Amino acid sequence: MSRIALIQPKKRRFRNALPFWLILPTIIVLLIVQVYPALYTMWLSFHEREPKGWEYVGLRNFQRLFHQSLFHESIGHTIVFLVGYASLTMIAGFFIALLLNRKLRLSGLYITLLFIPWILADIIAGMVFRLLVIPDYGLLAGFLQNPTIFPPKGLSVLTAVPPHPWFGSFPFPPAPAMILLILASSWRALPFITLLLLAAMQTVPTEVIESSRIDGANGWQIVRFIMTPLMLPTMVVALFSLILTGVNSVGMIFSLTGGGPGTSTEVLSYLLYTIGWSQLRFGRAASLALIMAIVNWLLISGTLRLTRVEERSR
Repeated sequence: MSRIALIQPKKRRFRNALPFWLILPTIIVLLIVQVYPALYTMWLSFHEREPKGWEYVGLRNFQRLFHQSLFHESIGHTIVFLVGYASLTMIAGFFIALLLNRKLRLSGLYITLLFIPWILADIIAGMVFRLLVIPDYGLLAGFLQNPTIFPPKGLSVLTAVPPHPWFGSFPFPPAPAMILLILASSWRALPFITLLLLAAMQTVPTEVIESSRIDGANGWQIVRFIMTPLMLPTMVVALFSLILTGVNSVGMIFSLTGGGPGTSTEVLSYLLYTIGWSQLRFGRAASLALIMAIVNWLLISGTLRLTRVEERSR
């Protein structure tokens, strides 16, 4: 009897510890892939590589970064790119989702074709759009090089200098290369956002829509006052995805514009790549990575706050 009493607590302890042992491999992978790189980046941001080895420099990397004019310019480019990219993708995705929600013939085929850009890598998508506008043999070269449409000598998207800024040194209106980058990035992200919004539209009860039509609501009122509030959580998720992708992606810029012409498309993510791998200033690149992490957190927090305020105002 005493032996059975000793075995039962051991079984109980094993049963209680079993969930931990089952998730231990996942915890180890997360520690290696996420926690260790984050801690190493924080350590690296306070050090700089010297001939004699790593030297602690405190906040000097941040100070040098803040005093760098290209850093301030990249912030403006990031804002212009993020606003244009997120706005264009959300608006286009919403209207395409409305069309697909009408139960068109061959809608399954349309959705399949729509999903093709999403399976392409950023670098491949950037190369495709670059081939469209190359002056010598680009598919749109004849249209862009027409001096009648773009006087006086046509338009070379990848080399055209940006127009004079309207608001001091803030880079608006953007350079033609930035507009092309926004279009290419939106085309790349459009399938996922469209399918996300379409799934949210199809969860709206048809009884509610039919009742509103009986009460005299038109199509715009149904979309504005019925579908949009019910789709708001999904729209916030879609906006999160666009914000995080727009701030952190670098592959499209690398293959499409290379940050040019000049620095007119050099956003923060590409500046991070330039400092880290072109200039080999890993300490300064790590400090910029921490700043971008804070920016990501602020953007997400601000979007959540605006969403809560909008929900309370209804």
